[in-house]
Amino acid sequence: MSINTYGLQQIKKELQHLPQEQLADLCLRLVRHKKENKELLAYLLFEAHHQDDFIENIKSEAGFMFSQLPSQNYYTAKALRKILKMLNKYIKFMANKPAEIELLLNFCQNYMQYVIKQTGHKPIRLIFTRQLDKIRVSIEKLHEDLQFDYGQNYNLLLDEADRKYPWLNKKSYLL
Repeated sequence: MSINTYGLQQIKKELQHLPQEQLADLCLRLVRHKKENKELLAYLLFEAHHQDDFIENIKSEAGFMFSQLPSQNYYTAKALRKILKMLNKYIKFMANKPAEIELLLNFCQNYMQYVIKQTGHKPIRLIFTRQLDKIRVSIEKLHEDLQFDYGQNYNLLLDEADRKYPWLNKKSYLL
């Protein structure tokens, strides 16, 4: 005996036929099982209408976390991954490419401000370069006008990073 799994379309059709009270009960039951579900529902109910303020709050939280970075390389890499985990969770909640790019650009700017520039610790450098790749790919998926705007910010970030970090190969990350 096996349990049937249903696709998203089947679930969507079934949800459309449910009364509002039963739908609310299902949402509350779903929220009880996982913290991320609760956070997503809270975002959708309370924060989604004020996305610019929400982005600013995330940036300030990330900035605070950057200011608290430890000095040992291992713990710095661990803290950077924790910041990225938080950012990626909120990026997933917003499902908005421009917001994703804005938050990742902010991450890279904070990285350049707070992380030691002479670091020889490869995991710390890889965190930065992966984010540059992620930003470049996201920019390429945008509309041409937005590509131009975010592309300028990205190129300025690359120029600054190239001046600051001798280990960065700028040519690898150009749009």
